[in-house]
Amino acid sequence: MAGGAFVNGAAAGRAAQYEYKITPYFIFACIVAASGGALFGYDLGVSGGVTSMDDFLLKFFPKVYRRKHAHLLETDYCKYDDQILTLFTSSLYYAALVSTFGASVVTRNKGRRASILVGGASFFVGGVINAFAQNVAMLIVGRIFLGFGIGFGNQAVPLYLSEMAPAKIRGAVNQLFQLTTCLGILVANFINYGTAKIHPHGWRISVGLACLPATVMFVGGLFLPETPNSLVEQGKLEEGRRVLEKVRGTTNVGAEFADLVDASEAARAIKHPFRNLLQRKNRPQLIIGAIALPAFQQLTGMNSILFYAPVFFQSLGFNTNASLYSSTITNGALVVAALISMALVDKFGRRAFYLEAGIEMLIEMVTVGIILGLYFGDGKTLPNGIGYLLVILICLFVLAYGRSWGPLGWLVPSELFPLETRSAGQSIVVGVNMIFTALIAQCFLVALCHLKYGIFLLFAGLILIMTSFVFFFLPETKQVPIEEVIFLWRKHWFWKNYVSEEEVMAHTGGKIQP
Repeated sequence: MAGGAFVNGAAAGRAAQYEYKITPYFIFACIVAASGGALFGYDLGVSGGVTSMDDFLLKFFPKVYRRKHAHLLETDYCKYDDQILTLFTSSLYYAALVSTFGASVVTRNKGRRASILVGGASFFVGGVINAFAQNVAMLIVGRIFLGFGIGFGNQAVPLYLSEMAPAKIRGAVNQLFQLTTCLGILVANFINYGTAKIHPHGWRISVGLACLPATVMFVGGLFLPETPNSLVEQGKLEEGRRVLEKVRGTTNVGAEFADLVDASEAARAIKHPFRNLLQRKNRPQLIIGAIALPAFQQLTGMNSILFYAPVFFQSLGFNTNASLYSSTITNGALVVAALISMALVDKFGRRAFYLEAGIEMLIEMVTVGIILGLYFGDGKTLPNGIGYLLVILICLFVLAYGRSWGPLGWLVPSELFPLETRSAGQSIVVGVNMIFTALIAQCFLVALCHLKYGIFLLFAGLILIMTSFVFFFLPETKQVPIEEVIFLWRKHWFWKNYVSEEEVMAHTGGKIQP
């Protein structure tokens, strides 16, 4: 039996006694915290547009500029293949990889809010440095500060949203992070479309405006409450209960608060959470949540399109304005997809979204690869009709990704880890995500150059493997209280071999599912 068929309503214990109302206080906290996604999204959207602007290339990458305007190679797959240019994009993700482990310590000991504040401040500094950059070294330094900001923000924000949300709407609330990420991408595309016409410093406006979402995140973060889970984990029980009552809009929070206290007692017993993650009982969440899903999110090939959408469309023969316009359309589709996911993921579940979208994305990647193999390359310019068909196929791919592998790559891992390893686990999630994000950013253009249309067939093969993994190994977590997800492993056909009933009872203060 494939994982997930058994799980709807499976969690036991006190979950049936949880009560909540949607309060203005709760809404404010979630919206401000979710603004951290705008940092990630704005950078994803702005990078590709800036790297396709002539003024930017002429100042920092003149060889690429000359290659771009060599008419004989106008539609060549290889005209943007420059490893220093791709380092401009990928350096941010290497920095985020390093910083997320420091963010884990801050998140665990000082709280989720502290990491959100550090992330906003660092991203602001990076935006200022990039806006005034005079050489490639300054660009890279600015990108490193941006990376530190994303490392802290992506570590803390998904945890914050999942811990603040009631179990029944946790999927929709957590996906505010994905929605603001998508909105950040879309806004960046519109800004790039406008600044591309401002010579010679339009690109400086694009990168400098990163300071705006960073300011919103930092100033808003000053007024954020800490999550009840984190307060209880730090031993601040009275404050934790007070915040829980305020967030839930009721004083009848005894059952949920008792679960938080049980989880915090187990958490305080863990002195080395990273080492604890390697224990056999934590194998399911380590493999699925910390390694597989964040890696899969990048191996779909979606971020290749996000990073280099304008560059990609120019490589396919679109002019600069048309390429920015096409990438804006695809990123608008990403926002629509995020709204669809928010509305339906708590109804249909995580597995259904993963599996349906995986099949659709597989078909679309294969189709794109075949079309490019037949109609593109060796100096040929794509016919207009074929070019528009490619844009439509990419939009459909983005719609599928944006309601599944994109948001769920952050949502599901944030649901899987028990409190004692949650901040450490989220650090590995962000670290793995950034490793693969950086590798894709660094390697996509050279792979496009050498594999040509085969790069899309490669992504299609990876999507097939990843969708099969989800089918067999991912249990359904919808509407399961976050501190009771551990019950799922005991009922899974494979993972029950790693988690014993004694370990479940030890984690839950003696509770065991009847």
